[in-house]
Amino acid sequence: MKTLIIGIGALGGLIAARLRAAGCPVWLATRAAEQAESLSASGLRVTGVGGAVTVQATAVAPLDAYGAHDNFDLVLLATKGHDAIEAAPKVSLLLGPNATLLPIQNGGVPQMLAERLGNRVLGGLSNLGATMETLGIYEQRNAGHLLVGELAGGESERTEQICRWLGRAVEVRATGNLRGAVWSKLLLNCSVTTIGAIAGGTMREYIASPEGRELFNRTYDEALSVALATGAQPETMLVEPIPPGWRAGSIATEARDAWIARILTAYGDVTSSMLQDIRRGRTTEIEFINGYVVNVARQFGLDAPMNAAIVETVHAITSGRLAPSPELLPQVLQAHLS
Repeated sequence: MKTLIIGIGALGGLIAARLRAAGCPVWLATRAAEQAESLSASGLRVTGVGGAVTVQATAVAPLDAYGAHDNFDLVLLATKGHDAIEAAPKVSLLLGPNATLLPIQNGGVPQMLAERLGNRVLGGLSNLGATMETLGIYEQRNAGHLLVGELAGGESERTEQICRWLGRAVEVRATGNLRGAVWSKLLLNCSVTTIGAIAGGTMREYIASPEGRELFNRTYDEALSVALATGAQPETMLVEPIPPGWRAGSIATEARDAWIARILTAYGDVTSSMLQDIRRGRTTEIEFINGYVVNVARQFGLDAPMNAAIVETVHAITSGRLAPSPELLPQVLQAHLS
């Protein structure tokens, strides 16, 4: 399966290196020529969970260097969400007959790409934990997996084929409910990831305050209400996606506290990727996470004021008008309640 990986950051680099180590032909696409030259000189090295591998980075070039004559069977899109949407017109030219585009971004990126490129898009999301020390040097942090499936639901031959192919590099699982799985991860991204970015700390730190816990509960419940309104059936992944005794605007209970404790076990001490983006001056994926919830809510005649307030606050932070701080949490709550 002639494969192009676009985006050689933590996740794309990890998959590329392990595919190469398994002897699979794979092409790499970077944003700029300087990155391609650097990778060509340094190669790819992965350490951590799954074992160490070092491979050469041949067949690497900036995305603009590829053309319709390349005709890839599989294009794995491992960029940030905004880069994925921006690259869509170019990517469509690289897909051969019966080819598949597999985006693995957070939030609503697969659905947004499918609206533009049709059923050539196969849905994907990642539970792999990886970090990039420098370009070409990566560490796998967990024994996670890729989850792939048809956006329309159900099983398919191409899903199984891609699972077998990418399974030579990392663990890949198929699901007949990719839409539900995407929402399950999105629910946690909307709350764990973005509130941590606003507070400037980990979930364990912000949820220790009454404002942090209330903000988490209100944001999660509001996003869950939108998910259910679409007809999606969120899948159990890390935790059951519907909290014990859930109803929109519910008051915390012991069962819910235990449910939150299970989330804390997995994510409580992790610095969110969005906070890392803010600290590095990078564009965040807020529009594809909480912003996506707000847009979908409008389509179904619903309001999502809590998620909207979070989007506005993150924009204020990235524009320099605010700085991440726990003191912002009461302000976000007040904006929602006013």
